[in-house]
Amino acid sequence: MSATRQHATPADLAPLARAALGPGRALTAVRRLRGGSKKGVYRLALDDGTTAVAYLWSAGEDYWDAGPSDLRDPFSHGTGLDLLTAAHDRLTAAGVRTPRLLHVDATHTHLPADAAIVEDVTGGSLEEALERDPQAAPALMERLAEMLAALHAQDAPAFGKVALVDNGGVSYGDSCEQRVTEGALRSIEQAAALEPRVAAAHDELADKVRALAAEVRPRNRSHTLIHGELGPDHVLLTADGHPALIDIEGLLYFDVEHEHVFLEIRFGPHYDALRVPDLDPDRMRLYRLAMHLSLVAGPLTLVQGDFPEPEPMRAIAEGNLLRALSLLRSAS
Repeated sequence: MSATRQHATPADLAPLARAALGPGRALTAVRRLRGGSKKGVYRLALDDGTTAVAYLWSAGEDYWDAGPSDLRDPFSHGTGLDLLTAAHDRLTAAGVRTPRLLHVDATHTHLPADAAIVEDVTGGSLEEALERDPQAAPALMERLAEMLAALHAQDAPAFGKVALVDNGGVSYGDSCEQRVTEGALRSIEQAAALEPRVAAAHDELADKVRALAAEVRPRNRSHTLIHGELGPDHVLLTADGHPALIDIEGLLYFDVEHEHVFLEIRFGPHYDALRVPDLDPDRMRLYRLAMHLSLVAGPLTLVQGDFPEPEPMRAIAEGNLLRALSLLRSAS
């Protein structure tokens, strides 16, 4: 994909906005929001002072240039209108707040892309709030912990993406730990081709992954509903300060430990508010290393292309590489 990607303009989005929000309101401004790498996210301003958010899925909006993905792979490219609608409906049924879905268009009637219009949750991100007002952090984190308790109370007998499992589908693989182990070994291969320090530690990292996997005992219980990539940037706040989950297309049933290693990495000192008892320590060790490896391989792969903000991605890769290498000598 060329570095000169053409993103949607107000003229492009006006017909979609009219269909979604009615002919009585005119689109006055459009802003593409930062950070989106798999889909285009645009804030729409209307002449009555209200706003909404448009999601667009197209090759031009996907900086991974990933193409179609296999729904049977729990870790396949987690994006698409079908994944969004399935995740939205599952979260809504569970009483977990996410931006309300106002309009979907899979017919490409208004744009040459799958599209959706959702509510604009206007209180900013949890990440911004934690940085801006540390004194408010305990109350905000308590509300998020309550939301996660509701999310993680949902389960299913099979693991995999919600859009697959809730329709009776079956994922590849025999267990969550098998899929995580295979993914970690792939991450090592991908990262080794891009980063000499991973290449130098290739065998040691692979041996560590296999050793941690060997410690995980089979589990005979249902699989937990998890977000999958839940950092403070993927939580918006409503006007009255309640959390709403975004970037929900990766919603899946899986081991809850997978969620907690990501929460631990992304929330840092705030993670204590989200900590729960009875997590499997062997799974936590395997999944923690696998997550760090994924957060090396993914960002390094993304910046090989034309992603417009490469430096934050390189910083993510660097921090997670240092943590992964430190785990080689760690027993925990």
